[in-house]
Amino acid sequence: MQPKENPVTGHAQQILAQVRKAVVGKDPVLLWVLAAILARGHILLEDIPGVGKTTMALAFSRVLSLICNRMQFTPDVLPSDVTGYSIPGPGGGMQYQPGAVLCNLFLADELNRATSRTQSALLEAMEEGQVTVDGVSHPLPQPFVVIATQNPTGAAGTSLLPDSQMDRFMIRLSLGYPSPKDEAAMVLCRQEGNPLHTLTPLMDCQELVALQDQVEATFLSDSVVNYIVALSGATRSSEYLLRGASPRATLSVTAMAKAVARLRGRDYVTPADVREVFVHTVAHRLILSSKAESQGKGAEQILQELLSAVPAPKLR
Repeated sequence: MQPKENPVTGHAQQILAQVRKAVVGKDPVLLWVLAAILARGHILLEDIPGVGKTTMALAFSRVLSLICNRMQFTPDVLPSDVTGYSIPGPGGGMQYQPGAVLCNLFLADELNRATSRTQSALLEAMEEGQVTVDGVSHPLPQPFVVIATQNPTGAAGTSLLPDSQMDRFMIRLSLGYPSPKDEAAMVLCRQEGNPLHTLTPLMDCQELVALQDQVEATFLSDSVVNYIVALSGATRSSEYLLRGASPRATLSVTAMAKAVARLRGRDYVTPADVREVFVHTVAHRLILSSKAESQGKGAEQILQELLSAVPAPKLR
């Protein structure tokens, strides 16, 4: 994605320049994360410990002036730690005590180390922007984004995230190990202290919401909408998939394509935008069939084949 000059890309370039001070050599991933934030999506970072997932989330929270709460998920974390709880108040009624999720950016560190019950406490917050405690709903601050990290499946002390929760993440990304050059630069930039402390806030929450509104208003032609729907439909009829893309996935592809279009300096979505975001946005939601597993096909490969099979419309 190569952004051009416009109000969104101008801000994006400044934001990324600041975040790069703390996260070295991961420019493509940083751009995807920013696109998901602009699209009002939630982000799942799946990788081994120690590659900079938490640092990246904290860097975005500082640069965007977001109130950030970080929770280290372990098997003893309770759902009420996330959503909050009620206690008897001075007047005899119940008084709500906010949980950790009442913030702008909720960093769920090693989410898949928690129990399924605790993981599910995030579902309402991620989908509806609120939490319900003792029958009373409490809206979350806006903007609101979850950046969750998880260790690779099979790592010690982990359990699978529920399918319903995986479907609520707009994208899944992986940072991976840095190159030797980038790792050396990382060491050098920390000789004078933690670079997170040097980051400059560039906007407040209201300004970020205004950028999100601009992204949401990006034009979609009927042909592009039909193309997105056709791609989602192709996943549901594939012999390699037991479960294809949900309608929520279709909406996520649309939102991410809008963000990519704006980052490229356009106020309309092209089929190329859809093709670029499709794999990152859909792959983690799929369940493979035994035929795919027997042939060694992964979700990404299957989606690339579907992109080649479904004809893209030509814009006039």
